[in-house]
Amino acid sequence: MDLFGTEKDPERVKRAIKCDQRMREIMAAYYLEAKAPKAQHGKKIAWITSGGPVEPLIMMDIIPVYPENYGAMIGASKMGGDLCEKAEAMGYARDLCAYARSDIASSRVNGGPIGGLPEPDMLICCNNICGTVMKWYEVQARYYDVPLFILDTPMCHTEYTPEMHRYMSRQIAEYVDFLERVSGKPADLERALQVGRLSLKAQRLWQEILDTNLHRPAPMTCFDAFFHMALIVTLRGSEIVVEYYQELLAELKERVAAGIAMVPNETYRLLWDNIPVWYRMRWLSDRFAAHGAALVADTYTSGWVSSMQYVNEDDPVGSLAESYARIFLNTGTDSMAENIVSMAKRYHADGLVIHSNRSCKPYSLGQYDIQRIVERKAAIPSIILEADMVDDRAFSESQIATRIDAFIEMLKERFAG
Repeated sequence: MDLFGTEKDPERVKRAIKCDQRMREIMAAYYLEAKAPKAQHGKKIAWITSGGPVEPLIMMDIIPVYPENYGAMIGASKMGGDLCEKAEAMGYARDLCAYARSDIASSRVNGGPIGGLPEPDMLICCNNICGTVMKWYEVQARYYDVPLFILDTPMCHTEYTPEMHRYMSRQIAEYVDFLERVSGKPADLERALQVGRLSLKAQRLWQEILDTNLHRPAPMTCFDAFFHMALIVTLRGSEIVVEYYQELLAELKERVAAGIAMVPNETYRLLWDNIPVWYRMRWLSDRFAAHGAALVADTYTSGWVSSMQYVNEDDPVGSLAESYARIFLNTGTDSMAENIVSMAKRYHADGLVIHSNRSCKPYSLGQYDIQRIVERKAAIPSIILEADMVDDRAFSESQIATRIDAFIEMLKERFAG
């Protein structure tokens, strides 16, 4: 079986990335430690949103746990629909984020692929990704009866002002104070500098990994990047992330040198916008690959390096304020569109695939405007696929298959002309 839960075929095995197994081992060890009795590891556990500053947690030797990551695992394990239904039976609306619904339900029934997440000692909520997380984390803080810290990031539509910086900087200081109170130990500024530099090094390596797809044919696709991004989200600031990404980068460079393509007979190079459809990754990958279409870049995996330019290596803690305020999802529609236009030109994309995600309103709001801007400025066609990242009840295979096939036919005509 492979990471998508399907049988392997010889040709797929030949093209598989060898580091996949090492990645599984690292994540398994991470969850085993987090779920072990606290008397065994002696560490506090913090649940944190995917866009939240994890470096202070690593600095304080607190284990970060991501309900959104677990939501992706639930989706990939095809358990999303059932857990979302359980949440709806509790009174939560189907229109709510499927990550939130599956997490709330799995907490009550110890559900999901690893029987639920370890109980938290604290919750860290940063609203730079969406507003839903605040109410979601309030629900969980009440359920587990633990302290909650909310980091409020102003929306950076087109700029980051001095007022925003003062506001964010004060909150980062309050965040560190909060961690000191809950953990019962002082922050180590020397350790903070080390963690900050490791985090930046990991981000640079991750960007290099994504950029191996500048080569034609691409040594991987965004479906592979969706799998390997787990470490940059979960443990950036740790040495193991740097070590693993150095290993993965070396393998991808070897694939480039040997001309090993993830998609045989790569003909079309496409971009993906939004969170993956976790429960249909293999199906979507195969559907596009069957047409010689390689999805070579995406806005999701690149989101964890998009604000890297704002990090000061000599003052990584001081620059947390700006770097976490200026992530991709906390910018305006025009900025998002310009990001995709730049990506399309850089990766020589022939088209754009937009996932209109029923769950993620901040990511999906404005997509039709983004579509028009990208089609005009990048001069590439696009397609919108309506689905959900975790709840498989929102996925229509026949409808999406028809749209993909029609889109590829349009690309063929465009190339023929």
